[in-house]
Amino acid sequence: MIHEVDEALRRLLTESGLEAAGVDVVFDAPTRDWAARRSTPTVCVFLYDIREDHARRGSGAGEVYDEEGFVVARRSPPRWFELTYLVSAWAGRPEDEHRLLSQVLVCLTARDDLPARLLGGTLAELGLHVPLDTGATGPDTPSASDVWSALGGELKPSIGVRVRAPLAGISRVTAPPVTEGLVVRAAPRSAPDTEDTRRLRYTEVDAPAPDEGFGGPRDRRPTPARRRRGERQP
Repeated sequence: MIHEVDEALRRLLTESGLEAAGVDVVFDAPTRDWAARRSTPTVCVFLYDIREDHARRGSGAGEVYDEEGFVVARRSPPRWFELTYLVSAWAGRPEDEHRLLSQVLVCLTARDDLPARLLGGTLAELGLHVPLDTGATGPDTPSASDVWSALGGELKPSIGVRVRAPLAGISRVTAPPVTEGLVVRAAPRSAPDTEDTRRLRYTEVDAPAPDEGFGGPRDRRPTPARRRRGERQP
């Protein structure tokens, strides 16, 4: 699921004009060594925090159907996670970095969720909205200054982006539907190996041949006459 959110963010940012301007969109950690190797204008989207949204945890299981409408699996409900990114711009001059950040900010704040056409994999299969919150972070997530300090670099202007994405539940395959009828053969205990057996067939099974069928008529006791209320048994 995480890589699918990454790809959706990449496509969203590149379509905003960054790709046409020759700006790279990467998901690397912006460390000192990485910054020293950078040679082109870059927008870095760094994922630094992953937390489950317990308020959206569901229960029960849903059914998965095949093309013919049969149940082929049962899937537990998706679990929602908050992915928090630190978006920064890297260029030769601070003015260029601010211009890139402004372009990124306009692109991200124009939407409240990731467009469905950009979603792939399990995100597309689930068909759920993936909320996008720009300029805010979770209440328990590290601050931007702490993240920059942990990366060993200097504090830079950055945008906090939070995505709430569903993680597909676990699917358990069910038994295939019954497509054949049940055939039951019975024989007297005194002659278990006799060929004169009785067969019970359901409508889904082909009709028996002329020489098959029940092994002769059954000898049944006559049905006793029904007694009226108040009559005594003879």
